[in-house]
Amino acid sequence: MTQTVVITHQGSNIRVTAAQMPAVNTPQFSWVLSRLQRRPQPVPPIYQPEVAAAAVVHAADYPGRRQYVVGTSTMAALLANKIAPGLLDRYLARTGYDSQQAAEVADEGRRTNLWRPVDDDADHGAHGSFDEESRRHDPQLWASRHPALAAALAAGGVSALTALGARVRKRR
Repeated sequence: MTQTVVITHQGSNIRVTAAQMPAVNTPQFSWVLSRLQRRPQPVPPIYQPEVAAAAVVHAADYPGRRQYVVGTSTMAALLANKIAPGLLDRYLARTGYDSQQAAEVADEGRRTNLWRPVDDDADHGAHGSFDEESRRHDPQLWASRHPALAAALAAGGVSALTALGARVRKRR
């Protein structure tokens, strides 16, 4: 934030845009040092790296906004943190520990990247080991990229539900 204030004060053309990311299926969970009993995983819902990359590219191409939110879970967490931060903290304290562990027991002999890189010998790509559980699309990112259309669809949905509710009440 401080850099943004300085850049704006100086009249620079530079724009800073944040991309708020969800859990992403990256290889880091295969080699991160963990003391958890089970294999580490991103907290579900997990998104494919391409979803995150699309958000970053869009933010770079359209830097007018201060932030883009990726993932409905990210939006929910941001809203919950603004509305009831203490409640969110209690919820995460109850669910967060288990949700960052896969069902499989952790392999104690696996290589970790704490003291040296594990991926020097090969390119492991962008995908981790959670392809089956990962989402390839995100409605929240679509809404962030098309805010006017998303607002129009939401307004249309609310109007349709209101009309349907009025019709049901009229029949009674």
